[in-house]
Amino acid sequence: MTQILLIRHAVNDFVKTGKLAGWTPEVHLNDEGKAQAEALGKRLADAPIQHLYSSPLERTMETAEAIQQHHPHLTIKQNLAMGEVQYGDWQGQAISVLTKRKMWHVIQEYPSRASFPNGETMREVQTRAVNEMEALSRRHPRETVIVVSHADVIKMTLAHYLGMHLDNFQRIVVSPASISSLVLGYGRPYVGTVNDTAHIAQLQREHRQQAAKNGTE
Repeated sequence: MTQILLIRHAVNDFVKTGKLAGWTPEVHLNDEGKAQAEALGKRLADAPIQHLYSSPLERTMETAEAIQQHHPHLTIKQNLAMGEVQYGDWQGQAISVLTKRKMWHVIQEYPSRASFPNGETMREVQTRAVNEMEALSRRHPRETVIVVSHADVIKMTLAHYLGMHLDNFQRIVVSPASISSLVLGYGRPYVGTVNDTAHIAQLQREHRQQAAKNGTE
């Protein structure tokens, strides 16, 4: 059996622009995201990880690097199949404008019928991600593999292995720097965890405690 840990990248400031990031270059983790990635790395420090893959975008690679800090023997392997959705003409556009388009509502309600102009269909995204999970399970039997990717890609992957229709994938929550896990081998696949953020909750508690301490000094 192969255990695959699906990690969403930590937070960045591009969301504040109100635009759809997609494959926009130079989207880096902000200070909060760096702290989240550090907490994630510490959480996984003792995990028996044999392989570390990442979407090639900066925000995912920087999250993977925080994990690699505790596993210096690992090389981060860029993985295009687990890269962000190819939004085509929509990339970099204002979300406030995109929400007024008919296709936006198709994407939200019936993603199995949705396609981005000069980009991918949602079905294609799910297929490439699931195909990669199957390839990794064959390539790395009886090993633990980390894949750092993006929210919708991870949610569509989990939906497949949970037996959910693609139209329902947005019911799954995948938070920044969260851990979800799959176990794949011969026969039935298993979804072990979804959106594990215990390390982020601990980080937030520590910040609150520090803020309270600073307020009393």
